[in-house]
Amino acid sequence: MLMPHPEFLRKLVAEYEALQAGGGAEPGGTTAERAARLRDLAYTLCVSTGTRDVAGALETARLRLAAAAAV
Repeated sequence: MLMPHPEFLRKLVAEYEALQAGGGAEPGGTTAERAARLRDLAYTLCVSTGTRDVAGALETARLRLAAAAAV
C-alpha cells in the first residue's frame, strides 16, 4: 500500500478537526459548504489511510504521524 507523506496527512487531519470544531472555514462559508468540505476530507483521509470510516482514518493517520515523528 502506498503511504501518504506525513505532511499531507498532518494537513488533512488539522483541516478536518478545525472544521469539525466549527472553525477553519473561510469567512462567508455556508454550513452546506463546510459539510461538503468535511465529507471530502473524510473521504480523502479514508483513501489515504486505507480505512472505511473517518474515526478509523483519524486514528490511523495519528499513528502514522507519531511513527514518522519517531524516525
